[in-house]
Amino acid sequence: MRHLALLALLLPTLSLAGELKGVTLPDQVDVSGKSLTLNGMGVRTKLLFSVYVAGLYLEHPTKDAAAILNAKETRRVHMKMVRDVDHAKLGESIREGFKENNEANMPALAPRLARLMAGLPDVVKGDEIVITCIPGTGAQVSVKGKDAGTLEGDDFSAALLAVWLGSHPVDGGLKDGLLGR
Repeated sequence: MRHLALLALLLPTLSLAGELKGVTLPDQVDVSGKSLTLNGMGVRTKLLFSVYVAGLYLEHPTKDAAAILNAKETRRVHMKMVRDVDHAKLGESIREGFKENNEANMPALAPRLARLMAGLPDVVKGDEIVITCIPGTGAQVSVKGKDAGTLEGDDFSAALLAVWLGSHPVDGGLKDGLLGR
């Protein structure tokens, strides 16, 4: 009986995936030969409704948001929708996060942000949006499993990640979750 109790205590540490609100994400992903580890998961809520579950993947997990934003390494945000959202509302949320966290740099970021907004489709429950920030390349965006383009520049990658991890995130609880808090 003691062995079963010990096994029950060990099972959570042997998990191969993170799970939140019925969404499961792998503990590790491979991006261009680099292994990224799930740093944390959180839920984006708006007016008490869950909108999406997101996972943050890093080469070197940390709870330090500033270190993540300034890192010269590959980072990924993986979002899985838990409700339908039209492109205008999704874009509005991202645009708001950009402005709140990057006001001084908006003139330089605005053309790339406009390209991102133009490429966002309506999404439904179960759809996935994956943003992979690669140093020297920029933010590669995939929506519903299809390449939606690359927005060049490390400055844009940091600004986009600041939507969730900046000093004024779109959702404080989501930020805490992504940071593994």
